[in-house]
Amino acid sequence: MADKFSITTSIPYVNAKPHCGFAMELIQADVLARFERLRGNDVFFLTGTDENALKNVQAAEKAGKPVKEFIDGYAKIFIELTKVLNISNTDFIRTTEARHIKGAQKLWRACELAGDIYKKKYKGLYCVGCEEFKTEKDLIDGLCPEHFVKPEEIEEENYFFKLSKYQDKIEKLITSGELLVVPTTRKNEALSFIKQGLQDFSISRSRERAQNWGISVPGDESQIIYVWYDALTWFINALGYSDNEERFKSWWNYGRNVDLIGKGINRFHTIYWPAMLLSAGLLPPKEIYIHGYITVQGEKISKSLGDVVDPFALVEKYGVEAVRYFLLREIPSDGDGDFSIEKFEVRYNADLANNLGNLVSRTIALIEKFFSGSFVYSRRFVSKEVDGKVINAWKKYNENINNFKLHIALENVFSLVDFANLYIDENKPWALNDNPEKLNLVITNLVVILLNIAWLLKPFLPGTSDRIFGILGVDKDGESWEEKPFLVRPEILFPKSNLV
Repeated sequence: MADKFSITTSIPYVNAKPHCGFAMELIQADVLARFERLRGNDVFFLTGTDENALKNVQAAEKAGKPVKEFIDGYAKIFIELTKVLNISNTDFIRTTEARHIKGAQKLWRACELAGDIYKKKYKGLYCVGCEEFKTEKDLIDGLCPEHFVKPEEIEEENYFFKLSKYQDKIEKLITSGELLVVPTTRKNEALSFIKQGLQDFSISRSRERAQNWGISVPGDESQIIYVWYDALTWFINALGYSDNEERFKSWWNYGRNVDLIGKGINRFHTIYWPAMLLSAGLLPPKEIYIHGYITVQGEKISKSLGDVVDPFALVEKYGVEAVRYFLLREIPSDGDGDFSIEKFEVRYNADLANNLGNLVSRTIALIEKFFSGSFVYSRRFVSKEVDGKVINAWKKYNENINNFKLHIALENVFSLVDFANLYIDENKPWALNDNPEKLNLVITNLVVILLNIAWLLKPFLPGTSDRIFGILGVDKDGESWEEKPFLVRPEILFPKSNLV
């Protein structure tokens, strides 16, 4: 019986078009989902949009459009992005949907029943960009370190959640690894925040300050549920928390769940969210993977700062496989990485066109020349050296994906590409006309390396994987390879790009 594996990205605000930072997160989650499917597991892959934020309302006002019309338009763009990037998500949830609203209010009532919600007057500094109250120690020179703006001073009566009540439980969850936070630097960051002493946090806004937009607090129409408190429930709502308890439990209680997010929202997902779930009598999340930022000349890409790299434009110019490759290989999964068109094109030409593309072309040309384009593959001709290289690459590849080091896993794949190109140079198959036995052995070893490269690329570059199988003339799902002719079809995998 297949194991259940569920994974979600964060859900971005719909105040502007998506940038490459979120595109990278979608692609990373897609790799993990596709990898688990390859392992035979039952996968639920969720993404969506966060639509109840004040910043969405302000963006709509600035654009001179009704809020619903504005967010509907941008939600469609985010949905389109999943298609353009070839993302294999199971579901897409918008936080204005009835299933989400029902679930957010259900969790509120459960926390209220546990005695963890109370009302009080509050005064604080609020950053609309973060949709979060800040303390003076959070600021740098009086500005939000994420958005470089001065927070607004707010005073009103709100509902609060008793986060402080769950300090010891959350610390134990993370320390013990029962809640796995990857990488360790982000785990330590969360623990450091906990050790400073958790403070209860505001979980509602006045309807007036929310500008009449968002989910109503159950039993109090004068208040709107704080956007983070509402949004964090989207994962369980899509799994059926609000209306299908059996389905929800089968995924949340008995499956493995992974939450993939950016480092800027660490505390919300590793601390606030587990506490809310515990309060509601639900199990905490199991795994949280945290990636870094894409930077441009050292500065974080963000919609609000305006230094946006448009993923749609990149895909249109270079193709989706090249974009997926760059974001997965050049940007460390667990850290920051810098983007430039120059780096993109250098990586494209060196790795995809000259290395992988050239390997495929050389191998197919040899099969055409010496075997008239039809080659019968047989495992018995695979050398121990090649077998060992392939087995070692798979081992390292699996370890690195399981440790959320996707960039290193891709390096493992391309170590086989490097090896195969070197293997051709050393064995000189073009000079083996008079030695058909060795020629057959060399081509067999090249073919087995290419077959494994294609398999290894399935989660990362699914389109490229399919094309390699197609060029080799074999079934992409690996059926009936042995002792049957490969009818090769020459094709340029990645045309060279002129550097800018």
